[in-house]
Amino acid sequence: MQGRAVTSRALRLLGAFDAEHPRLRLSALARRGGLPLSTAHRLVAELEEWGALDREPDGAYVVGRRIWQLALLAPIHGELREIAMPYLEDVHRATGENVHLAIRDGGHSLYIERIWSRASVPLESKVGRRLPLHATAAGKALLAAAAPEVVEAALAAPERLTPHTVTDPAALRRDLAEVRSRGYAYSAGEATPGTWSIAVGVPGPLRTTLASLAVVAGGPDDPGTATGPELRRLAAVLMVAASALGRELGKTAWSRGPV
Repeated sequence: MQGRAVTSRALRLLGAFDAEHPRLRLSALARRGGLPLSTAHRLVAELEEWGALDREPDGAYVVGRRIWQLALLAPIHGELREIAMPYLEDVHRATGENVHLAIRDGGHSLYIERIWSRASVPLESKVGRRLPLHATAAGKALLAAAAPEVVEAALAAPERLTPHTVTDPAALRRDLAEVRSRGYAYSAGEATPGTWSIAVGVPGPLRTTLASLAVVAGGPDDPGTATGPELRRLAAVLMVAASALGRELGKTAWSRGPV
């Protein structure tokens, strides 16, 4: 039991890091991990020795290379990304925009790969980032295909990320119905102001959705919206790529799907 307690405390320290907190000082680690400072100090020293944490010159801690090396062994980080990358590259060449690949992780979309556009503004949807399903096109494409209980949970108390995030459950239900009807999801400024995105689901067997493929565009001079013809053109590009990716994934264990 004592070993389990130590492991649990160490995992709580590692869990203190997230996209908003990639660098933490010891006191912040202890606070976010819910541990006494003395306990955190001892465990952080052990994690640093093992390579799970690195200490930077200013005293802040970051996730260490040993964790990164382990993460590369995960199927989600290896097989899926390796199979999907050629299709993301095809979309990027056809559009010149940011291209994202995401899967559903509970009530969030987890971004597992991305190709940058040089003209891009900083985006919230970074690789490894989790965003609420209702707040992005990639997430809405996943949510529209999810089981009813997942949809209900996601719409119970939608989080507002920007002034443009749709949080009214009735409006979100209408949005999801449109996604199912037209075959693609669209979002404007809901996660990052001044940007818009369009996404489609990557089809799996028996009408399942294995992932979502998205194009994200915008910039300092962009109005943050897209025209109908532009959306239809991008949707066609995404659908071709997603369909081909789905067939390729169908040859692997991913045919069972995470969604």
